[in-house]
Amino acid sequence: MRREQETAGDAEMLMRKARNDISVATRNAWSRRVFLSTALAAPFAPFAAGAAGFQESGSEVASPDRRLVLRLMKDEARRLSYSITFGNRAVIETSAFGMSVDGEELCAGVEVGAIERYRVNERYAWRGNHSEAVNRCNGARLRLRRVQTGADFTLEVRVFNDGAAFRFIVPGAGGGKARAPDESTAFVIPEGSTVWHHDFEGHYEGIHARSEIAGLSAGEWAAPPLTIRLPRGGGYASITEAALIDYAGMGLQADGRRGFGVRLGHAHPASYPFRLRYAADVERLQQPAAIEGEITTPWRVVVIGADLDALVNSDIVHNLSPPPDPKLFPAGIKTGWIRPGRAVWKYLDGGENTLEEVKNFSLLAGRLGFEYQVVEGFWSRWSEAHLREAVEYSREQGVGLLLWKHSRDLRTKEARREFFELCRRVGAVGAKIDFFDHEAKEIIDLYQTMLRDAAGHGLMLNFHGANKPAGEARTWPNEMTREGIYGLEHRRTEAWGPINTTLPFTRMPAGHADYTPMHFGERRKETSWAHQIASAAIFTSPLLVYGAHPKNILANPAVEMIRSIPSVWDKTVVLPMSGIGELAAFARRRGDTWFLAIMNGAQARRIEAPLGFLGGGRYGALLVRDRLDEAAAVEIGRARLGRGDSLTIEMRGGGGFIGRFEK
Repeated sequence: MRREQETAGDAEMLMRKARNDISVATRNAWSRRVFLSTALAAPFAPFAAGAAGFQESGSEVASPDRRLVLRLMKDEARRLSYSITFGNRAVIETSAFGMSVDGEELCAGVEVGAIERYRVNERYAWRGNHSEAVNRCNGARLRLRRVQTGADFTLEVRVFNDGAAFRFIVPGAGGGKARAPDESTAFVIPEGSTVWHHDFEGHYEGIHARSEIAGLSAGEWAAPPLTIRLPRGGGYASITEAALIDYAGMGLQADGRRGFGVRLGHAHPASYPFRLRYAADVERLQQPAAIEGEITTPWRVVVIGADLDALVNSDIVHNLSPPPDPKLFPAGIKTGWIRPGRAVWKYLDGGENTLEEVKNFSLLAGRLGFEYQVVEGFWSRWSEAHLREAVEYSREQGVGLLLWKHSRDLRTKEARREFFELCRRVGAVGAKIDFFDHEAKEIIDLYQTMLRDAAGHGLMLNFHGANKPAGEARTWPNEMTREGIYGLEHRRTEAWGPINTTLPFTRMPAGHADYTPMHFGERRKETSWAHQIASAAIFTSPLLVYGAHPKNILANPAVEMIRSIPSVWDKTVVLPMSGIGELAAFARRRGDTWFLAIMNGAQARRIEAPLGFLGGGRYGALLVRDRLDEAAAVEIGRARLGRGDSLTIEMRGGGGFIGRFEK
């Protein structure tokens, strides 16, 4: 226990430094960016009822296109609340803010100072759904004071064309005093809404249930993102968080009255994997975590769009996260040693735990044109000479190795340095780090510390047993993917079709996910080969780790298609025929080549898919379809098609389709 306490203390100390370092240069750069885009800014005024910019009836921050409005209000008890509308229809009904420090609630009995308004308008290179992110919003900072105690704090709001976000900033107490924050902000969802949610029993590896909002009982848990279909065609929303730094992760808990409340990591029920691996830490991590100095909460985010395309393509989560430190990432996300790509992985589809098998996997990966192999923990039984042999042989095939490691073994600075130096010394390109299983602050701190230490050694990371992403890949471009998803590792699943057609619209709006797609054996359950291949083109992961043995990929009739699927995209279009849990239909472009990928849910169906997403001219098409009489087979065809054409596609229950369109 003493070692665990010392380890936690080490991580805490490092993260305080890491938070300061994320970085002075990074924060200054962000401040300059916001300052340069600021308009109509006013200095904070002395506190007074009805201070400049905030009337007793409330104040508004609208999106640049004016369609989305976040309204701030105070009630008779001077408690702060808010609401969000989109196209004059409620997305979040009047909901109370809740922020406390050491048990003192800050959001009741509040005076409001002047509002400082600003604008942000920027574009930057991105990877995943598209190659350029757009960060355009209107922002406001409200200077607040709790009358009873005189405690000053700030509420900051940003409103985008596709969502809204807010956070609290509480100044440091002086003297290095550590204080414990907590939150209870509510999100009241309109009557008639449908939500997709899962609890924390599997941490972030749960199957989403579909519920009517009125049917949720008080106390039910939801692991973000929480996806909402608004009533009467009002569009979609997703509640999550961004810029999760030096703080505990956010969960949501239903109140039984159409509301969800923010709950920090210490209040989450310990997941089964955490109870299994870290039983001695369960009680300790139920205590709120203290923070020294300024307390800055993560952004509480509501992504909003008229359709599923807007939900999937939103940039809000990474927009709200700090840009990368140019000292560590001189070219940002395009820094030379950070390279997206496809990986093979010996875990789901057979193979020996030997040096020769790793070399064989790299040989086959090279034949596929894949760039990486993820090597599970059996490598740790080898000598350094054998590990170097595996790396050098793989490099000759054009394949880089990432080495698996248990997060428990990397809790100290010395352990991280030893492991990352080993990776660098033998020539590994990165690591897969597993078994976090909790969102307590010390675990969140550990992610940040590992990303910084790995970046210092030029190493890419893949996190497993992880929480949902919260924009880390912008701040730390060496985070190539993370799990936090119910993926193909789960063998006991009865049917994948309804799950796979849900995840792109529930888990994926938060960011990349290592689902480990594509399997041609029993593990695929009722889904077809075409469905499995399409999943590799739909589940977004810049490090795209395949579940199938590379020999089975090479032997598949659709290997030409599989070889050509990239891991990052220049553009993504979610087609209108898509429906959560029923059908996921994505058109995605890389360079001049388009892919149309479709995963079907439980019901067999016939659809007409217009090709209006294509550019001008004719395209050579490679088409991979279901064989209706056999799930473990595909029909492959070729055609010349253009944007005025459409495809008639018949799919089995659990079936799919994928087409490639080249000029």
